[in-house]
Amino acid sequence: MTNHQPSSIIHHPYRAGWIHFTNVAPILDPLVLPPSVTAITGVPTAMNEALLSGRVDIANISAVEFIRHADTLAALPDFSVAVLGPVYSVNLFHTRPLEQLRRIALTSQSAMSVALLEVLLAQRGLTPMLERAEGEAEALLASGYDGVLRIGDNALREWYGVVGPFGEDVIVPEIPQVGRGITVTDLAEEWFHLTGHPFVFAVWAYRKDNPPPPELLLAMRAARREGIGHLAEVSGRHAQKLGLPEDVVQHYLWNFRYHLEEADRLGLNEFADLAVPEHAPLTFG
Repeated sequence: MTNHQPSSIIHHPYRAGWIHFTNVAPILDPLVLPPSVTAITGVPTAMNEALLSGRVDIANISAVEFIRHADTLAALPDFSVAVLGPVYSVNLFHTRPLEQLRRIALTSQSAMSVALLEVLLAQRGLTPMLERAEGEAEALLASGYDGVLRIGDNALREWYGVVGPFGEDVIVPEIPQVGRGITVTDLAEEWFHLTGHPFVFAVWAYRKDNPPPPELLLAMRAARREGIGHLAEVSGRHAQKLGLPEDVVQHYLWNFRYHLEEADRLGLNEFADLAVPEHAPLTFG
């Protein structure tokens, strides 16, 4: 009688794709991945593609890509990158009033910000020409565009470059959003004026057929507690990288909503109906 040894089972690591902008530093900076998880980093469009193609299993992707692929993706029920009011890092820089814009340069890095801009323009009945072009806002404005959409850390730096520096007695949300002939329109603030709801820029989405292991969720929640609890330290590190005052970066990070609460889901569903009217139901699990 032959003894059959049980075949060995190969466990592949769970693969994460992180978009590591400053706005997720309170979660990703302290995150210690469990041994069963590996991670790569990249810009939003790259991580969106990696998740949809199956090269990674979970990613903090733009909310619009989650909406567009709600048939195959689910989102963690308690993680988001959202704001109620201004976000400071998704900005339309322009030299004419919004109603008079003719050509807007768009970044290729974020489908989310472009979709939000398109919704906001449509709600105002505006139809400027939208063109792909990369570069800093002021350089693109000087080249002939009268509007430039910028996102992420670059947008935060360029916003401060236009409206800063601030005195110690300045309340950041009340500062004029104009400098050197350039107006900065914060798209999240425009959404709030339109709807009164938070705007969700990103969710932590995964493929429905491959949910994340519990140990990754525990590690992420522990990292979020650590990061929010030590926000001054996180802000200090990233202020040095960004070349911005520490109090500006701390205000920026305090502004975010990281828990995908009911108000955030309400705003997310409202945006989904406007941006992708035929979307499948959104799944949070």
